[in-house]
Amino acid sequence: MNALTLYRDDFWISPYVFTCDVALREKGLAYDAVSVALQRAEQRTDVYAAGSVTARVPALRHGDFVVAESSAIVEYLEDAFPETPRVLPADPKERARARQVMSWIRSDDTLPIREERSTATMFYERTDKVLSPAGARAATKLLDVAARLLAHGGEQIASDWSIADADLAFMLQRLMINGGAVPERVRAYVERVWQRPAVRAFVERERPAYVAY
Repeated sequence: MNALTLYRDDFWISPYVFTCDVALREKGLAYDAVSVALQRAEQRTDVYAAGSVTARVPALRHGDFVVAESSAIVEYLEDAFPETPRVLPADPKERARARQVMSWIRSDDTLPIREERSTATMFYERTDKVLSPAGARAATKLLDVAARLLAHGGEQIASDWSIADADLAFMLQRLMINGGAVPERVRAYVERVWQRPAVRAFVERERPAYVAY
C-alpha cells in the first residue's frame, strides 16, 4: 500500500482529479486510487464526508489526514513533499500568477464552458452543439486570458512549466477537442502541455462505459 490515496471519480474525467493526478505524477509520488461513484452520490455518504469534510471529489489521504479540493491538494503536496519536483513556481510572483490562473479556471467566468463542453465530451462523445451566447462570451474571455498569459513569448505561463499550465490547457481542450477555433499560438501551447508524460498518462488511461451524473 502507498502512503497516499487519491479519491477520484469512476470515469477519470474530473478536471480536478486530472489536476491531482498530474501533480502526483510530476512529483514522482506513488499513490493508490479509490473510486467514488458520483453517479450514485457516494461522495455524500457519512464515511466519505467525514474524511473529506466538504463531501467533494477529489480528496487526498496521507496517513490519517484527508484534504479535499484540488488546489488545496496541490498546495499540500508542495508543502508535505518539498524534496520532490515542484509543480508550482518557486518565484513568489510567478507562484501567485499560477494560483490566480487555477482559481480563475474554477470560477463562474468559465462555468458556461464547463457546462456546455463537459469533460464527457473530451473523453467519450464529442458535441457539435453551438455555444450559447454565455458560452461564446466565456470562450472569448478564456482565449483572451490565454493570449495575455503567453504574451511574454515563453512556452508556458511562468519561467518553467507548472500545474497551472495543465489546468489551463485542460480548459482550452474543452473547446479544441469539440472543434472550437483557437489561435495558433494558443493551440501550440495546449498541444505542448498535452504531450507531457504525466498528462498523457491521464488522457490515455482506460475508462469504463460512461454513465451520466
